[in-house]
Amino acid sequence: MTKGLRLTDILVTVVISIAFGIIYKIWGPLYYALKPLGLHLDQFIYGMWFIAAIVAFLVIRKPGVALLAEVAASSGEFLMGSEWGLEVLIYGIVQGLFAELVLMAFGYKRSGIIVVSLASIAACTGSLIMDFYKGYIEDLATWNLVLLIVMRAAGSIVFSGLLAIGIVRALERTGVTAILRPTSQDDFDSLNH
Repeated sequence: MTKGLRLTDILVTVVISIAFGIIYKIWGPLYYALKPLGLHLDQFIYGMWFIAAIVAFLVIRKPGVALLAEVAASSGEFLMGSEWGLEVLIYGIVQGLFAELVLMAFGYKRSGIIVVSLASIAACTGSLIMDFYKGYIEDLATWNLVLLIVMRAAGSIVFSGLLAIGIVRALERTGVTAILRPTSQDDFDSLNH
């Protein structure tokens, strides 16, 4: 397997990202519907906005895929009329970059639940930094800020960690990913750790 991205890798990453970009666009109204319910339930589902990077990486498993996926997904969301406008692109870059840094720290070789969860939490951290920079969360009371962070991090693990692994396992069982890379028992085992 070559380390660099082939055209096929880029195209598959973009297709995955466009699919998630559509989901991201649909997710916005759900996010706002949960906001009034309190307990930061909206922050729990925020974790879905990091899934493109993780799914694309688990399918392609090459450097740069997580960043490309988040940028492409946020671009798709933007083009469909995101309620956050151009800001969504900046968030996509930051979230993808933070996830990419974790995957790079593990040499792009590990893809188990721990690594994927760490990458999801890193993307979450990038979004929190952006929220603080934009002035969205700096005035929250300490208890409220802690609850927001815990809910967003937990949602990141559930959606961009566990759900992403479940999606890729299902894809690998169908044989769809065999076109991109042969699936070995090691691949299945790495998703279980």
